[in-house]
Amino acid sequence: MKDDFLYAELSNNIAKLIRSEVLKPGDRLPSVRLLCQEHGISMNTAKRVFLELEAQSLIESRPQSGYFVSRLSYQRLPLPEVSRPLPVSSNEEPEELIRKVYANMGKADFTLFSVGAPSGELLPLVKLNKEMMRATRELKDSGTEYEPLQGNEKLRRMIAARSMYWGGSLHEDDLVTTAGGMNALSFCMMALSKPGDTIAMESPCYPGILQLAGSLGLKVLELPTHPTTGIEIDALKKVLPRINLCLLVPNFNTPLGSCMPDEHKKEVVRLLSERGIPLIEDDIYGDLYFGAQRPKCCKAFDEDGTVLLCSSVSKNLAPGYRVGWVVPGKYKEKILKLKLVHTISSSTITQEAVANFLKNGRYESHLRKLRQTLHSNYQHYIQAIAEYFPEGTKTSRPQGGLALWVELNKSVNASELFDRAVKQKISIAPGRMFTLQDQFENCMRLSIGLPWTEEVEQKLKQLGRLVVSMQ
Repeated sequence: MKDDFLYAELSNNIAKLIRSEVLKPGDRLPSVRLLCQEHGISMNTAKRVFLELEAQSLIESRPQSGYFVSRLSYQRLPLPEVSRPLPVSSNEEPEELIRKVYANMGKADFTLFSVGAPSGELLPLVKLNKEMMRATRELKDSGTEYEPLQGNEKLRRMIAARSMYWGGSLHEDDLVTTAGGMNALSFCMMALSKPGDTIAMESPCYPGILQLAGSLGLKVLELPTHPTTGIEIDALKKVLPRINLCLLVPNFNTPLGSCMPDEHKKEVVRLLSERGIPLIEDDIYGDLYFGAQRPKCCKAFDEDGTVLLCSSVSKNLAPGYRVGWVVPGKYKEKILKLKLVHTISSSTITQEAVANFLKNGRYESHLRKLRQTLHSNYQHYIQAIAEYFPEGTKTSRPQGGLALWVELNKSVNASELFDRAVKQKISIAPGRMFTLQDQFENCMRLSIGLPWTEEVEQKLKQLGRLVVSMQ
């Protein structure tokens, strides 16, 4: 246990030195033996540190020479600008653009950079099928009965046990299962608001959340957001008197992939709690971290039950199973009442299958592989963009998740780029989808959830050529 702590702490510290460029590309790192002597760790622990950093593409091994800081392509690509939405609520939803982008979903002959979910090739389909069959065999009446209103007890117990990874100490009774993450968010918004209320969110933000807020008659106030650290705290402070609730994706949100530092999360929870403003926290990407440790949730700093934590397995295990949950804090009875009215019960068989998958340890093994693949994909994408896109292209630097945000020259309209790309069987997500204001017209989100292949690289090359032709 002590070695695990030292390994994680040392890996994180070296990674921070590299990302902050205290350690420069090409710098030589201490040898395994020297690392052991300096930090009082075993040879195996030291090797684990280097393997972890190598898996993140932060360092590289040179035969007979040791380990060196990698010459990463992303260090040549500047970061996108901090978003600057107008300080007014808006509802100018780009319905036609969203419809066009979603119309390409499921097209087998398309390269779908627009779909923010992992490809089926990255998911443990055979093992999931076995758990589905097992659930059908073992459940009473083959799983045709309704679940208890609060949801599958085994699933809630497994999720509660995993809360220790993000700084929580949940009990199974703290959770309510839902039909996916969006269902959880929907219940929370309905429980906490009425038409005409104002909700604060990141900008840019996932289109489905913006559409959901609009459908409930809420006014959306978009907050300035840094591509690495998330919302600007000072901007939130200014709008506190004007908002009724807040919804954030603190860990690797889409489309930026930003991750709020722990001190920011703690401050946000404090600010909102002092005014009695509920925080809906969407942690759907939290398990997809690239570093040595999972980031904490805002819920870890919640002392009065005003943070409602929502998540699901839709982005890391089984999108179509629609298994999600909410930790509603002091709003539990309101959430249960809404669930009774709207769904009565969650899906019996899929909940049981996911619960068994979590219980037998397969989930952690799958997550390790998926995180490594996604981080490797991210590095490949960055290298391709650095090579094939015009100079001046800016990209986010996510430390987890499924999204890469690309900011192009202001002369390039990403919606027009989408139309041209579709003719070459490439689908992207234009930036205008992720806001209710007239902004991000020259931006796009690319999903890194596709297996990296020569074909994917060629499609990025084609996309880069289209961007060059539009400048």
